[in-house]
Amino acid sequence: MIVADRWNDYEVLDCTDGEKLERWDRYILLRPDPQVIWKTKRRSKEWKKLNAHYHRSSRGGGEWEFFDLPEEWTIKYHLPEEGITGSDEVTFNLKPFSFKHTGVFPEQAANWDYIFTTIKNELEKRRKEKGDNAEVKALNLFAYTGGATLAAAMAGAKVAHLDASKGMVGWAKENAMSSGLGDAPIRWLVDDCVKFVEREIRRGNKYDVIIMDPPSYGRGPKGEIWKMESSIYDFIKLTEQILSDDAVLYLINMYTTGLSPAVLDYMISEEIIRKHGGEVHCEDIGLPVRDTGLILPCGSTARWTKS
Repeated sequence: MIVADRWNDYEVLDCTDGEKLERWDRYILLRPDPQVIWKTKRRSKEWKKLNAHYHRSSRGGGEWEFFDLPEEWTIKYHLPEEGITGSDEVTFNLKPFSFKHTGVFPEQAANWDYIFTTIKNELEKRRKEKGDNAEVKALNLFAYTGGATLAAAMAGAKVAHLDASKGMVGWAKENAMSSGLGDAPIRWLVDDCVKFVEREIRRGNKYDVIIMDPPSYGRGPKGEIWKMESSIYDFIKLTEQILSDDAVLYLINMYTTGLSPAVLDYMISEEIIRKHGGEVHCEDIGLPVRDTGLILPCGSTARWTKS
């Protein structure tokens, strides 16, 4: 399992009976988690020190109960080494909003590290071979609030950040500004991912890095429907057409229950490796739980690289 275990500002403290207890900087949140089907003893003293609790409704959805939580606050994450700004630190602006979210999926930090290191190493290699004008172009699809975008931009890539939600793209811009990346070469795009990729194919545009974190179900800005099980394979075939001949990374993360890492492995082997070579590494991704010593599963990730 790939484990996101380098956080200072975030940790899962405990988890039982459908809920996980988390520390986000100095704030303690209790949120539902469908993976937590066990009913074990509560081990953490922080169960009695909640700043907010998201209650899931039996009818679907739910609502926040607030005790002592600001409307917004920030957390920071340190990448493996310094990026183009001379810092290794990216900043996320958090706020509780609909359906239990805060604006960050902390388990993705393991992917941010991998994205950052892969791009930075490739860019250094290209500049030695081709000069200072060499570049790496990255496309982040279903990009949410931009964790992968920040990692890619901090490593020196030219990034296209795309999400169907105008609000999420605006939030990602705020995170970039807070991270010292306000002047980084990032294109902020509000669009349907499938339609955008189809246009890029017609335009002949290619990318060295493609990252995506598609939802199980979603709608585009004009009501376009996305359903993971029936859409993902065709989308992999589509995005393969905009993967450059010198591509270095193709990364998919997914949370859809029932689609295992082996399914990702098969699809990428058929559509990416068959045409571009390279290798794929597919695993579950997770977070360490402080007071049990176990790892909480949080979806699965596939990483294709050329080497």
